Amino acid sequence: MSSHMEVDNEHGFAPLKNDLIIRTALGQVVERPPIWVMRQAGRYLPEYHAAKGSKDFFACCRDPEVASTLTLQPIERYAGLIDAAIIFSDILVIPQAMGMEVVMVDGKGPHFPNPLKSPDDGQYAELMRNPVDVATGLDYVYKAVTLTRKKLAGRVPLIGFCGAPWTLFCYMVEGGGTKLFKESKTWIYKYPNETKALLQKIAELCVDHLALQVKAGAQLVQVFDSWAGELSPSAFRKFSAPYLAYIAKELPPRLREMGIDDDVPMICFPKGAWSSINSVCDMGYHVIGLDWLHDPAQAVKAVRDRASIQGNMDPGLLYGSEEAITEAVKEMVDGFGWHERQGAWIVNLGHGITPSVNPDALRFFFEEIHRQTKSS
Repeated sequence: MSSHMEVDNEHGFAPLKNDLIIRTALGQVVERPPIWVMRQAGRYLPEYHAAKGSKDFFACCRDPEVASTLTLQPIERYAGLIDAAIIFSDILVIPQAMGMEVVMVDGKGPHFPNPLKSPDDGQYAELMRNPVDVATGLDYVYKAVTLTRKKLAGRVPLIGFCGAPWTLFCYMVEGGGTKLFKESKTWIYKYPNETKALLQKIAELCVDHLALQVKAGAQLVQVFDSWAGELSPSAFRKFSAPYLAYIAKELPPRLREMGIDDDVPMICFPKGAWSSINSVCDMGYHVIGLDWLHDPAQAVKAVRDRASIQGNMDPGLLYGSEEAITEAVKEMVDGFGWHERQGAWIVNLGHGITPSVNPDALRFFFEEIHRQTKSS
């Protein structure tokens, strides 16, 4: 397994008691599939609202004590059922570190008051010209990682993450979430060279950010390409794939430069980019995350032995009956070939858990996975 001995010794972290997700990510045969869910620390939990109180979302991210408390809430509520924590943070901290203002609007989501309009608006030139020191600008994330890892006391590994360059770029030019991607498509088809230059700068910052999270105590990392499915296969090859591949290629040597020689598992989640799954498998990530539009058995055939797979139950099933969840779990267990392969599968949803899910429904999902994958 990945020991992180240098990081452990530097911070005095407790030994890891549950390394199931790390062994699975590295392709080892395991006794049961590990489980965690995207956005598991969040608004569906009543204790989240109690701890957050009236604090602004990004203020919570910037307070290591609050961020660590929120990260640990699902670990404590579902003790013994889940196998990883993911640091409470946001993908948009990188645009913030670049100098862009981002606010979280209740009921609407993230909002950029001054998005990038065009390469000629002055803001683009400033973003490209100004050096970005994430070690200083995002120091609060690394403090939260270290504090959380200490509070975990070895119960489960801690996942660090970043947004993929393409997804961050979309937010930066759209000004928030969108259904049309009008500005993003205008940029890539009108200003392709300027777009690629910005994507490369973001990719370099992603490597910095992930490496510093590992140095601070993260034991796995995930890259969220939430808007990958908005690109045609051709456009994905030009505007997402090179930058995802850059992160996978550059992170390991960066970690070695920091004195971390372990094989830190890297997860790539290119949501919606099912037509590009083959190319993603060859980028060097240990794990490929699937959204719920993938058929598990077909995904296993496509990925083969090039990576482990993470996913992929529809989060909407958590609104359904226990019978529906049981059936969906059986389809995943059979589709991912768990009983034959005994590995290569990390259980997750096909996207983040939604805010109005009943926490008991998620508990039933976890328990059903344990029941159906128990060794006979």
